[in-house]
Amino acid sequence: MTNPKHIVCPHCGAINRVPGDRSAVPAQCGTCKSKLFAGEPLPVDSASFDRHTAKNDIPVLVDVWAPWCGPCRSMAPQFQRAAQMLEPDVRLLKLNSDEQPEISARYGIRSIPTMLLFKNGKLTAQTSGAMEATRIANWARSNL
Repeated sequence: MTNPKHIVCPHCGAINRVPGDRSAVPAQCGTCKSKLFAGEPLPVDSASFDRHTAKNDIPVLVDVWAPWCGPCRSMAPQFQRAAQMLEPDVRLLKLNSDEQPEISARYGIRSIPTMLLFKNGKLTAQTSGAMEATRIANWARSNL
């Protein structure tokens, strides 16, 4: 297995080794047999947020949002499209700031939507404001 990547399963949280020389698109979890990538952002709570940001070998892009936020709602379908553009090279997560305020506090988030980009478990970039899909993908790629 050439340079395997550790990828957290979006369904059961198991850590999977995916060969670095093969596409991860068809990869399935060794534990629950679900696909590791579905081309859509994964809703997370604080525990799964911490697991994905710390244990994935691929970068993780997080949309911090709230249901009452108009710009957040307008960006949601754009973030969905960005997932289709960025996976399997980047894992996309959605974190509801109303349900997980400790994460917002931890990263000093004062406005939403805010995107956080993690690489190797560390925050590498942060931006606020709604964006369209291509701009989200370009922003993520330019900060990796």
